[in-house]
Amino acid sequence: MRSGAVNGRIVKGAGGRRRLARIALLAAGAAVAASTVSACSIGASAAGSKPGKITAVGAENEYADVISQVGGQYVQVSAIMSNPNTDPHTFEASPAVAREINAAQLIVQNGVGYDSFMSTIESAAGNSGTKVIDVQTLLGLPKSTPNPHLWYKPTTMPKVADAIAADLAALQPGHAAYFKARAKSFVASLDSWYSAIAAFKKAYAGVPVATTEPVADYLLQAAGADNLTPWAFQADIMNGVDPSPQDVAAQKALFTDHKVKVFLYNQQVTDPLTDSLITLADQNHIPVVGVYETMPVPGYDYQTWMLTEVQDLRKAVADNVSTEHL
Repeated sequence: MRSGAVNGRIVKGAGGRRRLARIALLAAGAAVAASTVSACSIGASAAGSKPGKITAVGAENEYADVISQVGGQYVQVSAIMSNPNTDPHTFEASPAVAREINAAQLIVQNGVGYDSFMSTIESAAGNSGTKVIDVQTLLGLPKSTPNPHLWYKPTTMPKVADAIAADLAALQPGHAAYFKARAKSFVASLDSWYSAIAAFKKAYAGVPVATTEPVADYLLQAAGADNLTPWAFQADIMNGVDPSPQDVAAQKALFTDHKVKVFLYNQQVTDPLTDSLITLADQNHIPVVGVYETMPVPGYDYQTWMLTEVQDLRKAVADNVSTEHL
């Protein structure tokens, strides 16, 4: 895990679907390590896990959090990526991480190319007994889905929670009712978030906003906001590509011409261009909201994180208040 400059971008967290050859080689090396040490990695896991608990892994900490909420006392959960100062797309999958993945009985990963190192390691390990929930597959989405930030879609996590409960029940049938009840409770706990989204949409449907990249686009769509940032600009920033001069000019005009009410940016990854846009928004008295790709910890679970993002959006539109950090 690391932070630092990648092609001029200050990587403070998850960024986009960037692909670096070095990282691919590291993931492949970790996968080979997983396949060659699978026997001892399972033994190490058994020694380090608590008796009677299902060993589970979430590729991102938001998925690990939902596993924990559904599994309760019968799971031991870890997140591969939980540090907001790391970038999943430049994540260095070490042999230790490969062993952790190989030892898991249940894995939840995002898919859509967001955490493809997981599949690389899983394939090399060849542990057919591991239950893997790929959220892209669960939602029936094609690999070409342009926006990989699936956890911001309000309909995603209920399906994930139900899938987790089903797989945990298959691993421990005697606790099936427990897992099902906790999944139901988790889904019910999302009502406050849904209510906040509905209230925002009722009050501010069509409100124009700008973004750097499509981190929270699914949430903005659900809330009825109108994202005026050109998709090509968002995709380029997400992928670590320099946007065209035309798209940069169009983005800047959204601020100088006061066409938007809020500017949302990926708080975990910035570069000179995004920093300049934040400054431009400030100069034009447009509130700025930082959004996150990995769940901020400590202090949040999935529900409170998503609810807070909506509340910050509302404060920006209703009260002209910026919230750059959670």
